[in-house]
Amino acid sequence: MVRHELAIVLPLVMLALQGCSAGRGFSDIDQFMAEMQSKPRGKIEQLPVFEAYEAFTYSAANRRAPFSVPVDIQLLERQLQENSTVTPDLDRPKELLENYAIASLKLVGTLKRADSGPLFALIQDDEGGIHRVQEGQYMGKNHGRVIRVDDAGMQLVEIVPNGRGGWLERPRTLALIESGEG
Repeated sequence: MVRHELAIVLPLVMLALQGCSAGRGFSDIDQFMAEMQSKPRGKIEQLPVFEAYEAFTYSAANRRAPFSVPVDIQLLERQLQENSTVTPDLDRPKELLENYAIASLKLVGTLKRADSGPLFALIQDDEGGIHRVQEGQYMGKNHGRVIRVDDAGMQLVEIVPNGRGGWLERPRTLALIESGEG
């Protein structure tokens, strides 16, 4: 059965191949190729030579800005010490959240009473405990006092040493952590 089919297909393939190799019908292509080869060849210009890029290194970053007024460091230190009226209240009793660093505390929610009382912040400590905090309370190791609580987060002011024997206030913000962030 296979020999019978092969006997029919093989002569047909041979006939098709003989028709393709007759060499007729390519005269237009041969003529086009001859014209193209007889034309003068074009000259291609050399590619331009590029210099290697050298990265710029800014070396004046630690210097004074050229358009700012020069600062007298000693005068500035004296003014900071004279104007430093900020001091932490070391006599007040410490609150529970003052045992934790601000970086380890997370704002996980807010809570408001039905009688339109104050808005409370729900703070999670690094041990997993949840604490209710309102404006005026303290938290963090740097005498941080809560100054504002809203639905998006809370703001507090920490009192930190200024490095010259005085204190300064530093604002901090805790943003509300959305579910799935951490």
